[in-house]
Amino acid sequence: MAGSDPIARLIHRLSRLPGIGEKSATRLAFHILRAPEQHARELAQAILEVRERVRLCSICCNLTEADPCELCASARRDARMVCVVAQPTDLIAIERGGSYRGRYHVLHGVLSPLDGIGPEDLRIAELIRRLHPSPHLEDTDDSITEVIVATSPNVEGEATAMYLARLIKPLGVKVTRIASGVPIGGELEYVDQVTLTRALDGRREM
Repeated sequence: MAGSDPIARLIHRLSRLPGIGEKSATRLAFHILRAPEQHARELAQAILEVRERVRLCSICCNLTEADPCELCASARRDARMVCVVAQPTDLIAIERGGSYRGRYHVLHGVLSPLDGIGPEDLRIAELIRRLHPSPHLEDTDDSITEVIVATSPNVEGEATAMYLARLIKPLGVKVTRIASGVPIGGELEYVDQVTLTRALDGRREM
């Protein structure tokens, strides 16, 4: 049925999105169907544009249209401090708090041997290059004095934090971990702003 019926195809595609089951996909599909045609066209155009125009920042690996991204290009951000997060959604969560004024690095995942995700699958090499830049590389930070590891406090996040600390500390860069104000086993993306701010302020050296 999904191969011939456009409504069924739309429901099928929507149901493949994270957190969207068949019932939610059905509601969304019929909402799109009942909405003005212009709304559907704008939604389709926005999806195409995000696929065509968004890329990784060559410095921090965040998702961006401009390269370098707005955060890396800003002279008002403290270039000596880099907060390492697992996903762009974690960066957004910290930015919402409004208290952190340093820069970022996005790993695009965490270490998870059971899922076959190792160091080579993350943006760890790009982070190390920022901390120990080659004179032949452009757009690198050569004055980073502290790396804040802000991965979620679950098994994978803690393993990633320890791995990064072992790599970074020999370079003479201070490595800190966000404080335990973030609940153990929780996902950083869903933590409230006050808790995130306290966790950043209460970070500890690893």
